[in-house]
Amino acid sequence: MLLHLGDSIGCFSAVFVVVLLVTRRFFFANGIAACLYVFVWVNSFPQVPASRARRVLRPGSAPGVVSVIAHRGGGHDAPENTIAAIRAASANGATGVELDLEFTADGVPVLMHDETVDRTTNGSGPISKLPFSELRKLDAAAKHRLSDRFRGEKVPTLQEAVEECIKHQLIIYFDVKGHPDEAAAALKQMYQNHPVLYNTSVVCSFEPKVIYRMRQADPEVVTALTHRPWSLSHFGDGSPRFPSSFKHWWMQVLDVLLDWAHDNVLWNMCGVSAFLLQKNYISVDTVKHWTERKVEVVAWTVNTAVEKRYYEQLLNINYITDSLTEDCEPHY
Repeated sequence: MLLHLGDSIGCFSAVFVVVLLVTRRFFFANGIAACLYVFVWVNSFPQVPASRARRVLRPGSAPGVVSVIAHRGGGHDAPENTIAAIRAASANGATGVELDLEFTADGVPVLMHDETVDRTTNGSGPISKLPFSELRKLDAAAKHRLSDRFRGEKVPTLQEAVEECIKHQLIIYFDVKGHPDEAAAALKQMYQNHPVLYNTSVVCSFEPKVIYRMRQADPEVVTALTHRPWSLSHFGDGSPRFPSSFKHWWMQVLDVLLDWAHDNVLWNMCGVSAFLLQKNYISVDTVKHWTERKVEVVAWTVNTAVEKRYYEQLLNINYITDSLTEDCEPHY
């Protein structure tokens, strides 16, 4: 599971922390620390200019005005990750949309959150096993609460989604779950085809390796790390991922290491401009901590009117929401 930390970046960080925890040799520990910081300094990417990052994260906003981002295009208001969702988000006043990137069996980049099509469509099976021609036949609204209204909605390609967002002048948060090399290549091509994206989009991921690969492919792209503490050992609803007590304990240890790596190494190494953090772990001190590093904090997933007022008026940070029209249960 150390690979989940994002290749050698996370592994190096984890090894360092373990050494600090088990050794009492002060000078040896400091030597390891020095090696780590040299490693980070040599391999780090600088943040994009703050003025351009702010143009993406706070587009045209007057002081104190936050950006509201429709999660998966606003999955409560329309079928998630569809053209219909993008249009609904625009109509409902969203600043932008968060869209999930996946790949079909024949390598076509499309919008899909899960690794399978079971939850959202009338099909079944891994998306990686379906060619685009077969995926296109599925109804992306089949399992949605408003399926009658959106019946026949298709799974869109990345290209179609980007063109729709540009048409509606929406900021795009490209959420990449995996496939670091394929995603970096596909997104690099998209930025070359549509240069406006440099000022209207951000690439984000739970996996530091994805962001690092993106910065390698195109260092001009605004990027963000996504994180939820205890994500390795627990599901989003708080239940344990593993029935084995030993495995659960080991994943909790890795969670601590991952938290440390995000806070001390990964954000700087990847040169991110934003940190997308699960809403329950954000406080005034959290926002101050990251602001001092010139990193914008974005909360997810914020779905009630009370929560929206809190993050918008008290913390004054951007937030991602499933609905711009009503209260709803969050997608994890």
